[in-house]
Amino acid sequence: QVQLIESGGGLVQVGGSLRLSCAASGRTFSRYAMGWFRQAPGKERELVAAISRSGRSGGSTFVADSVKGRFTISWDNAKNTVYLQMNSLKPEDTAVYYCAANGLGYVVKSATEYDYWGQGTQVTVSS
Repeated sequence: QVQLIESGGGLVQVGGSLRLSCAASGRTFSRYAMGWFRQAPGKERELVAAISRSGRSGGSTFVADSVKGRFTISWDNAKNTVYLQMNSLKPEDTAVYYCAANGLGYVVKSATEYDYWGQGTQVTVSS
């Protein structure tokens, strides 16, 4: 069993920055790959970024084109925490952001592949 607790959301002006944190608990957490999704009102949930610790290079990351160059995902093993650093925020980044874990252990884009979800944290970018 994996439990995910997000924090770090809030209200920020255009061009500002926020860092979201996802603290994970569970003895088997190290086997999971992690993703950050977001869902805006009336829109489908979309993958923003994902990270795994598997693979020849020790891991891989994915960042959606819509946020590439502005968002960065990272993993602090010692703290069992995944971060989403969001810079140069735009009004279209406004959404509820969710942290999720998938037991496959590698980066996947479909929300249906993720087994555990956090409660979500609201990010609002004002113009």
